[in-house]
Amino acid sequence: MKKADLFAELLATYERHGWSLRAALLRPETVVELRQSRGDLLQSINVKDSTVDAMWLSRPSHQNREAWELRLLSETQYALFETCEADETEEQREEMRQELEARLRDYVER
Repeated sequence: MKKADLFAELLATYERHGWSLRAALLRPETVVELRQSRGDLLQSINVKDSTVDAMWLSRPSHQNREAWELRLLSETQYALFETCEADETEEQREEMRQELEARLRDYVER
């Protein structure tokens, strides 16, 4: 399956369950493919150059928390999940996201 089709399919599935696409980690060749065939998917998000392809998604969680998921852009299902407290700073949230990105890269590269 083409990365652009997989990206659109995964995004539709997550959106049906209340998730919002917040950012993407993409290899340069994946960015080119997505922009050529589904450029609309990348217009409103931050795209970070990466050695892996993944999607950052979030949604409200219980007890005023926010759930974050880093979903590998692959037909093989793999995702990392974390929740943030309402009072966490953006700096703390960014640190959590960086840690999850490192764990995902470790998983893909081994």
